[in-house]
Amino acid sequence: MKYLKKLTGERVFLSPHNPEDYERFAEWVNDPEICISMNILPQIYSMEKEREILQKFSSTDKGYHFAIIDKETGKPIGGTALLDVDHIHRKATFGIFIGDRNYWNGGFGTEATKLVLDFGFNILNLINIDLHVIAFNARAIRCYEKCGFKQVGIRRQGYFVAGQYHDELIFDLLAEDFKDSYIKTILDKALADDHKSKLSII
Repeated sequence: MKYLKKLTGERVFLSPHNPEDYERFAEWVNDPEICISMNILPQIYSMEKEREILQKFSSTDKGYHFAIIDKETGKPIGGTALLDVDHIHRKATFGIFIGDRNYWNGGFGTEATKLVLDFGFNILNLINIDLHVIAFNARAIRCYEKCGFKQVGIRRQGYFVAGQYHDELIFDLLAEDFKDSYIKTILDKALADDHKSKLSII
């Protein structure tokens, strides 16, 4: 299946969603072990509904949605997005999940997160990106902290599952604190090539 390389890291790249991936994504978003930390556990996603969602993701101008693709195998391993993008106040909300268990705890989520942040800060010119995470999702919290997110708030007992209430943590990151930039690497190369071409003319 064909995917487009919007932003590329060492092991993964971000691509617009392919609606034909609906079966794989439907399995992921109906799996309690995966979606328990995504605040979508009560939702039911049929194959057809998931296909419509992916089609919407690939064509909407409300938010920026990406499939996370393994560079080596060329297959999707999860999804990520910038939601509620506000171009006036230059802010958005981040979301991500790794659906393929073979890629858990391997740093793939961290790499994909940095690519999305790069897109938000260095292409969309955002200044603040936030996220919400359930307090028991330790793996996600470690990933976010590695990427520079700081906890800025808490919604007490904001999430109910299996007879218990759990806190919802709020993190954010400012553009000035984001350092890992694939886009800036491309720009630096373009500027260097332009400088070389001018020297050759002189």
